[in-house]
Amino acid sequence: MDQIIPTLYAEARAMSGQLSAWRRDLHRRPEPSYEERETAAYIESALRTMDIPFRRVGETAVLASLRFARPGRPVAMRADMDALRVQEAVAREYGSQVPGVMHACGHDGHVACLLGAAALLSRHRQQLAGQVNLLFQPAEEMGGGAHELMAAGALEGVERIFGLHCAPDLPAGTVGLTPGLNNASVDHFTIRVKGRSSHVSAPQQGIDALYIASHIVVALQSLVTRMTSPVQPLLIGVGTLHAGTTYNALAESAVLEGTTRAVSVESRRWAKEKVDETARTVAALYGGSAEILWEDFGAPLINDPAATAEAARVANEMLGPGHVVSDRSLSMSGDNFADYLLCVPGVYAYLGTSCQADPCTQESIHSTSFDLDESALPVGAALGAGCAARWLKAETL
Repeated sequence: MDQIIPTLYAEARAMSGQLSAWRRDLHRRPEPSYEERETAAYIESALRTMDIPFRRVGETAVLASLRFARPGRPVAMRADMDALRVQEAVAREYGSQVPGVMHACGHDGHVACLLGAAALLSRHRQQLAGQVNLLFQPAEEMGGGAHELMAAGALEGVERIFGLHCAPDLPAGTVGLTPGLNNASVDHFTIRVKGRSSHVSAPQQGIDALYIASHIVVALQSLVTRMTSPVQPLLIGVGTLHAGTTYNALAESAVLEGTTRAVSVESRRWAKEKVDETARTVAALYGGSAEILWEDFGAPLINDPAATAEAARVANEMLGPGHVVSDRSLSMSGDNFADYLLCVPGVYAYLGTSCQADPCTQESIHSTSFDLDESALPVGAALGAGCAARWLKAETL
């Protein structure tokens, strides 16, 4: 056994108070995607106390590089930092002080874990070789941040990347590590339907964009139920539909927004093509037209088998047998950590954060009551630091 792994975990448990303090400070002052200015400044202040060089990428991303005593293999670690535009429903001492914004996805915990991993590794600068790039990424909830950091050189020369996400379906003290496919791709579409307004008493004089949009919604649902295999998951969902200006006139325009979720490059491409074709065909059938706009939020997230096995060994050395869950179900939620994995082998771990005694820690992510068991924070910090240290120390794996 490499003694540095249990050492890192013991040191992480000893700094549990600091990890909770970081997480709670961030929880009180959540910021939504592309607005994480206070969060970035807070991270930079913490890195400054650790004497870890950093630079700002764009307005809110932070890229830091921790270099060790000798040249060696570079690795990267990532934490997302944006919050959600939801109102926290439970009063807490560390509750959100920003109306309508909350860390309901655990990104405050992710940042605390990465700061903790940085602090742990910085204590062992003389024992390790190479460097660790620390990626504090904005706008994950909007599918952003990753490409900006990669364009800034965050993965230059990097041979491994590590990330994690809170998992309220797993108890604190456990880690979910599954090789291969973990999460679906995520893409966002906007369909703008153009019709022609008229009085409702003379529908033949107009083209009802609301009627067209309604048929598009139904047709999109039919794509999944009648044109795809039931054993290969694919989702097409419509979340918003806005149309019309008054009760007694045909809507001149309509806008609907939705998302596709796929588990392969081929099905992702098929879904996009079919959404485009369906919207245009249905609109033309009723005399209107449709424009479709796409935003790519993230590819299917596929863990590298070797990197996953390395992380499992680290977790077993830290926590002992029986604490690694390797058969966690595929999630149709996404994370653009997947875009890093298209460039560098790595692993995306699920950090158990639920506690039987606290129902809020068992709420699903994005719930207005979501919370996490902070005893998980030392596990997350030590797991990230341990994976990096194991790679940095290895000559061959």
